[in-house]
Amino acid sequence: MTAMSGLSVLDASYEALLGVVATLNDDLGWQSTRCAGWTVRDLVHHLLSDAQRAVVALHTPASGPVDVDAVSYWKAWQPGTSDAEAGLRGTRIMASAWTSVAPIATAYLETAGAVLAAAREKDADALVITQGHVITVDGLCRTLAVEATVHQLDLRLGEPSEPGLEETRRVLDGLLGQVAPMADSTRYALVGTGREQLTDAEAHAFGPAAERLPLFG
Repeated sequence: MTAMSGLSVLDASYEALLGVVATLNDDLGWQSTRCAGWTVRDLVHHLLSDAQRAVVALHTPASGPVDVDAVSYWKAWQPGTSDAEAGLRGTRIMASAWTSVAPIATAYLETAGAVLAAAREKDADALVITQGHVITVDGLCRTLAVEATVHQLDLRLGEPSEPGLEETRRVLDGLLGQVAPMADSTRYALVGTGREQLTDAEAHAFGPAAERLPLFG
C-alpha cells in the first residue's frame, strides 16, 4: 500500500481538528485540557501560533542541507524543561488578552486554511526553515499533523483522524527505536507524550524502553 503524503496526513488531521474548533463557545473555552494549566482557549491560541509559524515556514525557502526530519524534529520537545514551562505561561498570558474564545478560533480556522493552501503549492521535497531547522515540506506537514492530532486529544473533543494517529505512532516508534507493544494508537499517543502514565502491565510489556517515556511532550 502506498504511504500517504505528508500533505494528505495533514489535510485529514486538520479536517478532524478544525471541525471541533469550529463548534467552540465560551463555556467550552473555559474547560480544562490535558495540557497542564491550559484551558481550551489557551490551547487554541497555541494552535493559532503554531499555524502562523507554519505559514512563515512555508514561505521561507532553504538551500539545505536538511537537519531534521518528521521524527527527529521532536527530539528537542521535552516536557518539564524551563523552555516548556515558559511556553505554558506565555501562552496563558497571550490568550488572556482575548475577550472570548470565538475570535481565537476564527483566526485559527483561517490560518490553518492558509497553511493547507500554501502547502499545496509546494513540492513535497522542497526545503523550508522552521524554528532554526531545515526540513522538507513533506516533513513539516507531518510534524503539523502530529501536533494537531495530539492537541485534539488534549482538547477531549471529537476523535483525531486515523492518518494523524498512525503518523503519531510512526513518530513515537521512530523515537523509541522499536515498534511499541501497544495496539491502541490513541493510548500510545497519550502515554508516549506523557499525557497519561503506563499501567504496570503496559510497563512490563515495554520492558526497559518504558523508562524512556515520554518521548516528547
